Amino acid sequence: MTASAIRIPSLLHRLIGGLVILAVLSSLLATPARAQSILRDAETEALLQEMSAPLVRASGLRPADVRFVLVGSRSINAFVAGGQIVYIHAGLIENADNANQVQGVIAHELGHVAGGHVVNTTGQERATNIALLSLLLGAAAMAAGAGEAGMGILSAGQQAALGSYLAYSRVQESTADAAAARYLSAAGISGRGFVDFFLKLQNLEFRYAIPQDDEQQYGRTHPLSGDRVRFLRDALSADPAWDRPNDPALEARFERVKAKLVGFLQEPAQTLRQFPASDTSVGARYARAYAWHKDAHPERALAEVEALLATAPDDPYFLELKGQILLESGRPREALPPLRQAVQATGAEPLIAALFGHALIATEDPANYAEAESVLRAAVNRDNVNPFAWYQLGVVYAHNGDEARASLATAERYVLTGQAGLALASAENAMGGLSQGTPDWLRAQDIALVARARLEEERRRGRGNSRG
Repeated sequence: MTASAIRIPSLLHRLIGGLVILAVLSSLLATPARAQSILRDAETEALLQEMSAPLVRASGLRPADVRFVLVGSRSINAFVAGGQIVYIHAGLIENADNANQVQGVIAHELGHVAGGHVVNTTGQERATNIALLSLLLGAAAMAAGAGEAGMGILSAGQQAALGSYLAYSRVQESTADAAAARYLSAAGISGRGFVDFFLKLQNLEFRYAIPQDDEQQYGRTHPLSGDRVRFLRDALSADPAWDRPNDPALEARFERVKAKLVGFLQEPAQTLRQFPASDTSVGARYARAYAWHKDAHPERALAEVEALLATAPDDPYFLELKGQILLESGRPREALPPLRQAVQATGAEPLIAALFGHALIATEDPANYAEAESVLRAAVNRDNVNPFAWYQLGVVYAHNGDEARASLATAERYVLTGQAGLALASAENAMGGLSQGTPDWLRAQDIALVARARLEEERRRGRGNSRG
């Protein structure tokens, strides 16, 4: 055995590491959605849908087909990861100065969706081909006894592959910027907020001494912020909508949602400093209500909500918050009236309906189970990607002695939370107790097929990792 032959495995591991880097880069946009918690809030989701609808139509997509997912991270980010789903970090909303800035970011992400940038793998394939070619050349050099030359070829190949991928990513970003400018113009929405948001990002880069010159662009997935600002200002400042004022009603709703997110995500003490009792605005009361609730002071939280309801007695989201505080403070019966009113006011919005169903179950009164089942079934029919609603529906079925449908609801929950083994076991239990060929039996069969496929994929990955 020669020295070069001994060294090949370690070099192969280095190359595999380079290919792993490429794989990580190709899935970078998808990773945060899995690594971070997903926040579900009816008011926030309704606002995002409404403020994006003109942009979605301008992109050629249908508003009903595009979904917005709020990621529970305070970093400033938004991304797409396949399909017509736009992921928005809570930190982006928290750091945006107004709704118009967020609309600019949404327009950019819709440019990725409409451009098929996530599913288009040309850049990744090009980078992988370069890396594989370097493997062949490096192995040949090492086989000829030139071990150091082989290492150099492998290292250069990995750098070239990475550079190729990053360059392709920068092209996609520039294309999405250009698409965003078109969508904003077509929707009659000012692009001033989009430019201002990039100026905000550029200021952050200055603060953290991130290089801004072209020579440092090699390692970036995005074009230089200064270049983007210049392009967008040139493209948008001549648009008739550039000086159009922001919609005051939309901005008021945005400030509410922004304060709500801050109250939910931030430490209570920090929220109470940021929004002192002297601030009686809607946003400040919203934030303090969440802070007091998180800090286990339900009466103080309820006092803030009651002050909000005094100004808008029928506001469904104030009613929802009141019901949530009462429910989570161990007072489910008192939570029923405000939650029932909120459900009625929103036309049975699924997230609020799921909370109402939970409150009905939490009373532990069998007389409420029939209503809970009806409410929860309607909720999952309209929003079937809510694990919490499926869990509550499973509880109702179990209370009623319907073990087969309890297992089916449990399978739905497990498949949504990525627990394929538990989803398969629950789906098989459900199939065993349901009449073959019925809609519920067919649904259990579908979940079982999906779960088996995921388990097989996990096994293949495990075998691949063990060989590496």
